[in-house]
Amino acid sequence: MTQAIRLVPVTTQQELRTYVLLPEIINTRPNFVPPVWSDEFSFHDPKKNPALQQCDTIRYLAYVGNRAVGRIMGIIHHEYNSRKKEKTGRFYQLEAINDPMVVHTLLQAIRDWCKERGMQRLIGPFGLSDKDPQGLQLEGFEHLPVIATATNPDFLPPMLEGEGMTKLIDCLVYQLEIPQSVPDLYRRIAERTLRNSRLRVLSFSKRASLKPFIVPVLRLVNETYKDLLGFQTMSEAEMRKLAAQYLPLLKPELVKMIVDDHAAPVAFVIAVPDFSEGLRKARGRLLPFGFLHLLQSMKRTQQLDLLLGAVRSDFQGRGLTPVLGINLFESARKRGLTCIDSHLILESNTRMRAEMERLGAVVYKRYRVYQQELRSES
Repeated sequence: MTQAIRLVPVTTQQELRTYVLLPEIINTRPNFVPPVWSDEFSFHDPKKNPALQQCDTIRYLAYVGNRAVGRIMGIIHHEYNSRKKEKTGRFYQLEAINDPMVVHTLLQAIRDWCKERGMQRLIGPFGLSDKDPQGLQLEGFEHLPVIATATNPDFLPPMLEGEGMTKLIDCLVYQLEIPQSVPDLYRRIAERTLRNSRLRVLSFSKRASLKPFIVPVLRLVNETYKDLLGFQTMSEAEMRKLAAQYLPLLKPELVKMIVDDHAAPVAFVIAVPDFSEGLRKARGRLLPFGFLHLLQSMKRTQQLDLLLGAVRSDFQGRGLTPVLGINLFESARKRGLTCIDSHLILESNTRMRAEMERLGAVVYKRYRVYQQELRSES
């Protein structure tokens, strides 16, 4: 690139609009699936995203002449750093044309910003919490990305490695063919689990029946996810925001829950029919008619996407996952679904990986979160 690269901190609403929509503007990959743009704008609005209030943030746009060619966000999560006794900065939403100097310029700006604030390490791509799309995709580009996962061109990971960034951790995505009948051992474990306990399985037919369980389920997530990389405990306000964002997309029959004799959730799984193709046709815009493309896509797809699941710590290893799996498989088959995308599973989550592999699931996508030490200039 012969022309100079110019960095602009995002300070105006017009700059923020360019920043948010930049993936669509430069569109550097054939398998691009846009996010829901309204959700992206809400992410950057402190009034709609309470997590922003706990962080220092900065956003940059890179220009060549008058053309926007890249973007990046820097994050310092003070509460998380204090709790983990870290001095870690994060970069997020890295997007660029196929030019190493653009990537270098963006990353260097975030390195400098973090070092000025006393940070000793940089990780990313990583957002405000593990609930945001994380990592760069390394494998599986032939498949469409699903909701709440990163989407990037294949040239970006080598560029980060050229910048001296190394692997922090990989996140794996499994593909599982939905079995017509589950293994006998799996079924026996499930039957024994329910026979000798006061637990029962809940299935749902209406979204209204899900509402009383939203906060208890997300409290369970707070409890069981607390040791995961980047996990940030959700406040009640964040729980309501998450519910408002995803509840309209849920098919109640694809939500399975196990409750104790006090009707308190001890395990659950939430899945949705894949609507990636619908998002492409809607170009990420739900209004005025884009949501119809999502609904049609969910009817036509044969893929089920797992969104969220958890088992209370004192019930882990007691057969609740097979119970949830059997009930979910049955509902999925009734809808004509044939395979499952597991969503991201940390490679260190050996228990969950073993559950998937026991059923014959295979890794078909891989994402990587990078890290780099930030050294003070001598």
